[in-house]
Amino acid sequence: MDMNAKLAYLKGLAEGLGVDKDTKEGKLFSATLDLLDDVVLAITEMSEGLEHMGEDIEAIEEDLDEVLEDLYGDEDEDEGCHHGDYDFEGELYEVTCPACGDQVCVDEDMLDEGEIACPGCGKTLEFDLSGELDKEELGDNKA
Repeated sequence: MDMNAKLAYLKGLAEGLGVDKDTKEGKLFSATLDLLDDVVLAITEMSEGLEHMGEDIEAIEEDLDEVLEDLYGDEDEDEGCHHGDYDFEGELYEVTCPACGDQVCVDEDMLDEGEIACPGCGKTLEFDLSGELDKEELGDNKA
């Protein structure tokens, strides 16, 4: 039963009980029912307004998605390396983050630094090229 139906039931109950609006109790019941009527009306109007705002927000989200796609393209098409706004110089190497699986591009300067933060998850990726691998062996994974 919705609020309007419950209010109608209370009004009918008060009328059926023969509440005299001239007594103290009758005035209280009458004022309470009038207040409830106003509250139910206000809540109904707000609910309708929220529903319309929700529709407007959905339309804005769709428009924003279109604008973002026009500006940045489809993110799913963007395969390969990711590393924020970093300007790469020289040869690039593709590294897979063990924490999130993101493909991250690194250049020789980044390898020389020894570590970077994964742009996808923020975990530190460490590079130790002192013994087992040298930069020429990484050439097989060039981006």
